[in-house]
Amino acid sequence: MTSSPPINAEWHALDRPHATVEYCRWADPSSSAGPGPRGVVVIAHGACEHAARYGRFASLLVEDGLVVYGLDHRGHGRTADRHGTFGVARPGGWRAMVDDVVALATRAGEAHPDVPVVLFGHSMGSLLAQRVMQIDGDRYAGVVLSGTSGGLEGAAEVVAMLGAIEADEGAEVPSAMFAGIFAGFNERFAGESPDPTGFEWLSRDADEVRRYHEDPWCGGDLSNGFVTDMIAGMAEMWSGGAEEAIPDGLPILLIAGDADPVGDDGESVRALATRYEALGKGPLTVVLYPGARHEVLNETNRDEV
Repeated sequence: MTSSPPINAEWHALDRPHATVEYCRWADPSSSAGPGPRGVVVIAHGACEHAARYGRFASLLVEDGLVVYGLDHRGHGRTADRHGTFGVARPGGWRAMVDDVVALATRAGEAHPDVPVVLFGHSMGSLLAQRVMQIDGDRYAGVVLSGTSGGLEGAAEVVAMLGAIEADEGAEVPSAMFAGIFAGFNERFAGESPDPTGFEWLSRDADEVRRYHEDPWCGGDLSNGFVTDMIAGMAEMWSGGAEEAIPDGLPILLIAGDADPVGDDGESVRALATRYEALGKGPLTVVLYPGARHEVLNETNRDEV
């Protein structure tokens, strides 16, 4: 990992239907006098975190001649802070979040025409990226899916159950089901720490876990409505031939830890790649890092990643 200090992010606002979405841009401060970046990377972060956490990764990309954009999704980070809606994405919900990623990629591409655009999505952001590939895939020179998942057993039944919970409890009430999923991810890791945070499943690096735990914009709740919309969106993009819409020839890189509970220790990641391969998508590359957990960019082997 580079010893250079992280490059400061410039923050901007993207006016969208029902929300102003905050996004950041990392670029070489001296690039205005040079030939410009050789490519653009757009980052879609995961659930219960925010784009500024990717500063170290973005700085490495900038050192390699790229410019990097990242947005704080609805219900997250600066966007939620602006609207006072942490964990809430409505009105608009999941589909609006997908469209926000497309809108940011559009803005980034217009700012830097004639250079390739790569989409990097982590965790929930990788799920958004899966859908973006289906509706806007021609825009990208490649897509990276980090810490992703490729299926949900009984999705229709889960969506119906979530809808019933939402109707009973309210759309903006924190989702106990989602909190339980996070807690379940950590069960097999909690015993290794004398002072478990509940987030040991994210990384073997205790300092990174502590930073996440102490970040006021990380690890919070998602609302019932947010979770209902997210699971419904996942069910939609994994059914009905939706994946056939991914452009042929689009390079897709899937990276994950083989001890990541989100991807079923790599099984769900491999299943997604197998589906894509059967449809003739790709070229595909799958990299599973032995022993690594959910956040491979914040793992003990992050230099390798």
